[in-house]
Amino acid sequence: MGVDFCPASDQTVPMSFWICATCAVEHAEKTDVCAICEDERQWVPAHGQVWTSLPELAAAGTAVVVTELEPDLYGLTARPPVGIGQQAKLVRTSAGNLLWDPLGYLDDDGVARVRELGGAAYIVASHPHMFGVQVEWSRALGGVPVLVAEADLGWVARPDPVIQTWSDDVEILPGITLSQPGGHFPGSAVAHWAAGAEGRGVLLAGDTLHANPDRTSVSFMRSYPNRIPLSAAVAERIAAHVSRWSFDRLYNNFDGVVPADARAAVQRSAARHAAWARGDFDHLT
Repeated sequence: MGVDFCPASDQTVPMSFWICATCAVEHAEKTDVCAICEDERQWVPAHGQVWTSLPELAAAGTAVVVTELEPDLYGLTARPPVGIGQQAKLVRTSAGNLLWDPLGYLDDDGVARVRELGGAAYIVASHPHMFGVQVEWSRALGGVPVLVAEADLGWVARPDPVIQTWSDDVEILPGITLSQPGGHFPGSAVAHWAAGAEGRGVLLAGDTLHANPDRTSVSFMRSYPNRIPLSAAVAERIAAHVSRWSFDRLYNNFDGVVPADARAAVQRSAARHAAWARGDFDHLT
């Protein structure tokens, strides 16, 4: 199935909006608690829900920083970090750019830098924790489509006509394919960039598969902050799903990377995860 180019909602959204201070996902209005953070995969601070806004973050000195990660791939971070503190990725192609895992903050300088690099043809989050201020990024970049996995549409807290749903595998730009292995969320996605890593292929994995600090392995988790693992079967399913493509390098949604032999690292990691989950190594515990 391809992208559904009907808007996910025709509800208009007021110019003002709120940002959850914990996950940095935009909300059309304040609620008692952010549903994304109340879910078992995330967390609400002990002192309760806190809301913030772009003006408040700007007044605190927050700024978007753009760095080159490799040719035609750029990382965007907010300094100081906002919410979960992800590193967004901007992939450049001759047919347009992908903004992946958009930040929960933007400013004029960050938007200008993205525009200098060619803007964005699409904005896509790997899963709801990474929605950030995706609608606001779209508006700043000229109303470009925001693609949300159909399975995760219910987590959108700021509906807007720029939001479109997608499922299965979709080549949104030449050589850039979105796909949904699921796991962390039912719609958890990856983006395969065939031209990355000097033509050896790159997988933008979000935390559908999370590059570990050892730079040679990845993790498969339902919740990273609350340490809830996925099953052996799901880890193996995700690894098989992404192994349909060739990729030498893998980036997570922060600054983690498996710099080489990433496809094999994913397969090894899934086998290790499954073995521990099955109890194969219980004699070592």
